[in-house]
Amino acid sequence: MNVTIDPDAGFCFGVEKAVETAQIELARHGQLLSLGDIVHNTAEQERLIAKGMKVIRHDELADYSGQSVLIRAHGEPPETYASALEKGIEVIDATCPIVLKLQERIWKLYHEEAGKDTQIVIFGKIGHPEITGLLGQTEGTAIIIHKAEDLEGLDYSKPIRMFSQTTMSFESYQSIANLVKGRMTKAGNLDLVINKSYCRQVSGRTQSLKSFAASHDLIIFVSDKKSSNGEFLYNVCRSVNPNSNFVHGIHELDETWFSNINSVGITGATSTPKWLMEEVADVIENGDFS
Repeated sequence: MNVTIDPDAGFCFGVEKAVETAQIELARHGQLLSLGDIVHNTAEQERLIAKGMKVIRHDELADYSGQSVLIRAHGEPPETYASALEKGIEVIDATCPIVLKLQERIWKLYHEEAGKDTQIVIFGKIGHPEITGLLGQTEGTAIIIHKAEDLEGLDYSKPIRMFSQTTMSFESYQSIANLVKGRMTKAGNLDLVINKSYCRQVSGRTQSLKSFAASHDLIIFVSDKKSSNGEFLYNVCRSVNPNSNFVHGIHELDETWFSNINSVGITGATSTPKWLMEEVADVIENGDFS
């Protein structure tokens, strides 16, 4: 049986940078505070915790006055930095450069449009840490939309400026943006700007992932349910290869999946570490499912 790991799978640049920063700090000091989950993958999180990382909540910041705290790739709203400064906390900023640039764009637009009727609309998942950070750039005034039903909350007689959470799929963003454009046109208002703000590393994986999934008898998609793009990318696999299975790690592998299978493709989300996919590959190749 041929087992292949998707060469395009593994950490995206932002997550890789955050994990690398954490590992450097842990090597230097033997401990590190992370504000929230550093990555949406339990296995990788536990690996770093075993090395001395401690995950803290936002409401616990005051308990760590004078210490250093890592800001993860998803970024934070301005009030987090202000709170850290007030409490004498040193910020180790590992915000993804793409997210940081988007934060700056939204912050700039918000202040340029102050006092106007412009609606800043962000396509993404309510409660996702990146969305929380983006929302903070507008002092909580941006409108978050995730599905077609959310469009009822927009006023199509007023200007709209659209952005997307970086990890959302390009196709989904384009689809929702077209719906907004249609409603704006119907209302006789053409004051709409649809900004390109998705991560090309994530959106660009769709086509290569389809090719990878179609070229194997069986796909094992390794991810965590907490991963924002994991579900999307898994569904991309299933769209071309129904014989695709979602697992968190080796403990969820089912030996019966591999009967009469000649080729297995292993892939994952942008928050899935390479070592975890390699661990899955080893188990499959050795046939040790105990």
